[in-house]
Amino acid sequence: MGDRERNKKRLLELLQAAGTGNAHCADCGAADPDWASYKLGIFICLNCSGVHRNFPDISKVKSVRLDFWDDSTVKFMTHNGNLRVKAKYEARVPAFYYVPQASDCLVLKEQWIRAKYERQEFMADGKTISPPGNREGFLWKRGRDKAQFLRRRFVLLAREGLLKYYTKEEGKGPKDVINIKDLNATFQTEKIGNPHGLQITYRREGHIRNLFVYHESGKEIVDWFNALRAARLQYLKMAFPELPESEQKEPFKKRWFALDPQERRLLYYKNPLDAFEQGQVFLGSNEQGYEVYEDLPKGVRGNRWKAGLTIVTPERRFIFTCPSEKEQREWLESFRDVLSRPLTAFNFLTASTDSVHSSR
Repeated sequence: MGDRERNKKRLLELLQAAGTGNAHCADCGAADPDWASYKLGIFICLNCSGVHRNFPDISKVKSVRLDFWDDSTVKFMTHNGNLRVKAKYEARVPAFYYVPQASDCLVLKEQWIRAKYERQEFMADGKTISPPGNREGFLWKRGRDKAQFLRRRFVLLAREGLLKYYTKEEGKGPKDVINIKDLNATFQTEKIGNPHGLQITYRREGHIRNLFVYHESGKEIVDWFNALRAARLQYLKMAFPELPESEQKEPFKKRWFALDPQERRLLYYKNPLDAFEQGQVFLGSNEQGYEVYEDLPKGVRGNRWKAGLTIVTPERRFIFTCPSEKEQREWLESFRDVLSRPLTAFNFLTASTDSVHSSR
């Protein structure tokens, strides 16, 4: 066996080696990574490898199966590996900081990777990490009545638990003041039509209101996203200090759905860019009795769409149909990913807040 085939075999064995974490992408957790950063010593997926290519001074990538690997490089990969490198670069990730999953949008993955390896924000010997606190800046906000985006000033007051935005730069009060306890943010890049598109959702007089915003800078919009998460977590900890870190009978109706994996919510709208959602479903974990099944329950038929799935919660079942089997598989994969993950302290706090609101 030549050096090329021998080293390829060693790499493939490394991918499956127990206790290394190599079987999943070191950055987003995608299964069966086919690429590697031979400068960092980690195995990564195709999507994350594209981000690594953008900073060759820090990371250099190769295909595990297609590129040539010499003995010294394979030895370096053997000495390091995903878990060992993650222990170094993810030693102190703050509770508020969102760690992207395989299904998340590119801007979240890109800024996570840059924060880890380029800016080295989470290393044990780095500077003490404090919550972002107050934040002020301009974001492009979609107009309520028109499709264009308008430049608006946003101000986050973390201690007061308020987010304000202004239609005029000077001289007038805020257009709206949003209490952080009623706020959630999630990236919806396809829905908004921008790779940095962020949807801010909040309650107003018993209704759900949406703001659609973006920023030209990926770092800026992700910093806003994590600042909102930090402010919300701070509120939840203060409000709830004791908390730790039926059959569907209605006919089928066509709705636009958006899955928020960060806060484990399935939101639905009559139209994709509606300001108000019509409802939402909280998704717990498999351990709590939440399940998703392919196909429809016995005796239930869809209208025109035949590819179905069923979400089972401790309270009831939710029955959906999809326009194609491809979309059915994509939704199943996304739901299973969320349900397989245990709830974090942040999820427990959020779910508790919802139960308090629903009891009023």
